[in-house]
Amino acid sequence: MPGRRLFRYTLEEVAKHNTIDDLWIIHNNRVYDVSDFVLDHPGGDEIILSWAGKEVSKIMSDVVSHEHSETAYRALAELCIGELIDSNSPNNRNGNNNNINISDSNVFSASPLETVKTNQSFPYTTTTDINLDLKEKFLDLNKPLIYQMFNCNFKKEFYLNQIHKPRHLPRSATLFGNPLLELFTQTPWYLIPIVWCPQIFYHLYLASESLGLKMIIILFIIGIGIWTLLEYTLHRFVFHVDKLLPDHPYALTLHFLLHGIHHYLPMDRLRLVMPPVLGISIALPIMRIGYMIFPENISHALIAGATFGYICYDLTHYHLHHARPFNSHLREMKTYHMNHHYRNYDLGFGITSKFWDKIFSTILL
Repeated sequence: MPGRRLFRYTLEEVAKHNTIDDLWIIHNNRVYDVSDFVLDHPGGDEIILSWAGKEVSKIMSDVVSHEHSETAYRALAELCIGELIDSNSPNNRNGNNNNINISDSNVFSASPLETVKTNQSFPYTTTTDINLDLKEKFLDLNKPLIYQMFNCNFKKEFYLNQIHKPRHLPRSATLFGNPLLELFTQTPWYLIPIVWCPQIFYHLYLASESLGLKMIIILFIIGIGIWTLLEYTLHRFVFHVDKLLPDHPYALTLHFLLHGIHHYLPMDRLRLVMPPVLGISIALPIMRIGYMIFPENISHALIAGATFGYICYDLTHYHLHHARPFNSHLREMKTYHMNHHYRNYDLGFGITSKFWDKIFSTILL
């Protein structure tokens, strides 16, 4: 940033900052404080922690293991705190007090952006400069977004390109401007079990009137399995209907509301789970189909299982974006889902597992 004061550090000084709460890394002889980013790293905090206080240039550009993107390098530039110097150099006599005042933001920018791929590979979690972002001639993050989308004059190709360049705000973006409408678009994670668990109990109760416990358990598990297929199908063919999307402002606005905003602002905490109004509008026709295919008592047990699967899906999705995974499967799925956002949004549609991606050859490697 213009006017930012950066400092010179020795390798020994950087190496001391090697804990998850105080973590520095070196890239091309520049020093970066990534302490606030660690838990949001899609590869998990372990991989960053293993490189704490060390040079990461090679691993960041390694195509096989952990190649990073233009967005990643831009994010890294925002976290620069200084440059690395030789500990034996006369310039190090004053240690950290030997600071430099820079007026050119490019002095400590990361590696040349043109040398890396444009597909994203880790979250741009530093706050987006809204004034700079306006140069993209897309949306003004200071104003209600839906009104802008509804009256947009850009083409579908430009829209799809822009929503897959993630932005990050320290707050939830404004969609409508009207407080009541905003309320229906912002959903804290805990609202999902509050809204949907009563429905599970209701359908289990109805199923128990004519089915035994063993049959209910079997159908409940089958319902969970049905949900995993629904999860994949909705994500791939409804939320990512990009190629079939009509090139019209109304169609783009609907796409933006359904899923585009999530790719545009992937770390928005209040838009990581499905708003109940939208969830119910999607669930009702699916339930009706279930009642048409299966006897009513069987449908009740299947719907209970599918609803439980949905709750697990939405909470897992939130966890992958904003929590520290507590087991190996969630750590793997966090990397997998973040790569869907920041590397290739045309692959990797599974949230809770990769099973259907493997079946339908959309696995993201």
